[in-house]
Amino acid sequence: MSWNIAPESISLVILAIIWVYSRKGSHIPTLKNRMFQGCLMVTFSAMFTNIASTVMLYHYDAIPLWTTWTMTTIYFILTPLMGLVYFLYSISVIYSEETARNKIMGYGLIPGILYFILILLNPFTKNIFDINAAYGYVRGSLIDVTYVVFYAYCAASIVTALMNRRKIEPKIYRILSTFPVLAVLVIIVQQIYPDIILSGSAATCAMLIIYLHLQNKQISMDYMTNVPNRQELLNMLSLTLNRHPEAQFTLVVVSLREFRQINNVCGQRIGDEFLKAVCGFLCSLGKEGSVYRFNGDEFAILFTEESDDSIRKYVTSILKRMEQPWTVGNYQFNLSAVIGIIRHKDVDDTLEHIINAIEYAVYQAKTGKKGQVCYCDEEVLRKLRRRQQIMQILKEKLNDKSFEMYYQPIYSIESGTFNYAESLMRMNDTPIGPVYPSEFIPIAEETGMIIDITYAVLGKVCVFVNGLMAEHIPIRAVHVNFPAVQFTQPDLGEKVMEIIQKNGTPPSAIKIEFTESTLAEKPQAVTDFAAEMEKYGIEMGLDDFGTGYSNFAMVINIPFGTIKLDKSLVWAMIGNRNSALGVKNIVRTFKELGMTVVAEGVETEEQRQMVVDSQVDQIQGFYYARPMPEEEFKAFLKRNSGQIQE
Repeated sequence: MSWNIAPESISLVILAIIWVYSRKGSHIPTLKNRMFQGCLMVTFSAMFTNIASTVMLYHYDAIPLWTTWTMTTIYFILTPLMGLVYFLYSISVIYSEETARNKIMGYGLIPGILYFILILLNPFTKNIFDINAAYGYVRGSLIDVTYVVFYAYCAASIVTALMNRRKIEPKIYRILSTFPVLAVLVIIVQQIYPDIILSGSAATCAMLIIYLHLQNKQISMDYMTNVPNRQELLNMLSLTLNRHPEAQFTLVVVSLREFRQINNVCGQRIGDEFLKAVCGFLCSLGKEGSVYRFNGDEFAILFTEESDDSIRKYVTSILKRMEQPWTVGNYQFNLSAVIGIIRHKDVDDTLEHIINAIEYAVYQAKTGKKGQVCYCDEEVLRKLRRRQQIMQILKEKLNDKSFEMYYQPIYSIESGTFNYAESLMRMNDTPIGPVYPSEFIPIAEETGMIIDITYAVLGKVCVFVNGLMAEHIPIRAVHVNFPAVQFTQPDLGEKVMEIIQKNGTPPSAIKIEFTESTLAEKPQAVTDFAAEMEKYGIEMGLDDFGTGYSNFAMVINIPFGTIKLDKSLVWAMIGNRNSALGVKNIVRTFKELGMTVVAEGVETEEQRQMVVDSQVDQIQGFYYARPMPEEEFKAFLKRNSGQIQE
């Protein structure tokens, strides 16, 4: 009998290439990675013994019979069991829970063990094959069992993937359900044409699919810096926490400051070269494989065995290097960096907690409150826990619209009435007690929840205004604050009008305020939105004027009707003739442009008299009223619905 081993030989070369490249991929000792290496080893050994056995069978009369018997027996053991290792690999990918995984793998080994026993008995039974000096290689009566075993394991892989398709990623499901099918099809061709050895081709096709989509080093490595990426770090931390929760390790994250400016000045390519230089320096300080690309301009270093003294020296070396310029080609820049550090000691730590903690430590370092380096100590962890609590409260309050609305009356000097008010969100009733705007607003902005919160506030204000009008309580307009990020929404105008019209609120009863910083960041977006709102009769207002973000040229080109002078301007007038004169000139200029001027933060009689003398139109501050809940505000308006004599 003759066989064509050319496809097998070519497949062996391809498999060897896959094996070499796979060694450069993830080095995390997960079961998945170990099973993949096992698949490669079994497949390579099966293909090698297949080729060796075939060559020996061609020359069975010139080679000791026991040698040919041994090589062929090994081939028959390994080839069908390739299906077993593929099945075990699929289980290691699908199941993360150790008990369930081990149970399925245990049952999956039973057919393989029985087949292994059958092969060991073959020299006596000759049921699978026989090799003798007279006829050479002879197929046995149970030769088809080898195919059945392979088909059974491939079918088991497919069925397992189908049963778990809802809990695994679609991409992984497609791969795990595809590669066994491909292998089966090739083996079927092998059965139709038994003289062409294709078992190795089937295995190589399967291994190639797995490598390209599940084990490729590009999945675990950062393509630019050639160090492990963030996901690889998460996998390593997860493995360590699951296997050795008591083990101590230290995670350090180095975050470059204002790196975007380098990209803006030099271009993306040069910026990438600077990142490579920083990464190379970090790698040169520690042991191989300890540096990870954490984010765009952030790198993480994982210390698993180093002493505290070694880690301190590492951090000191980084800080010293950052004091010196970095040079790439003809470009030279001074790079600044902040460092966050967390040490894992608690066996109850979770991966999410560690990542949240290190990111918060970096954030704290960026604020400058903790210096250039922020150690995630008990104080930082306490702040982080409170921050997470507030985030959860914000989500819940936003979900059921249960946050409170307060309103601060605005006094009109000419009429002596309170026909305007500013709406203010409050969270007094929470599991952790009152949470003030100075704390929850920055968190809402950082998380992006402020966008939906603003829409929800607008809806609540509309409902409240409608209630005032229904009770014939005089109110002209309520101010609603819009944060800068709100103006990044492409459908902002449409969404605002949808909320107002849905509630049936007169558009003129809503005034939308934005801050100077918003105007400085997004002048065109604000201008376009203000023009759109003007068409519907909604007036825009500039809040906190005088905080230093905008100028007259910017302000006068935007169609809005109200300017609020920041309390810092009001307070600066007291006892300072030049400041008072400056504010008066500012007020006169805005009024000549047809704008209404509101003085904020008025708390004393002296301040009130100063702003009145400056000819402002309206006054807002504790002098007249603090922010108050809805019902209290209603009662206030009812009491003060007439003229107020000065």
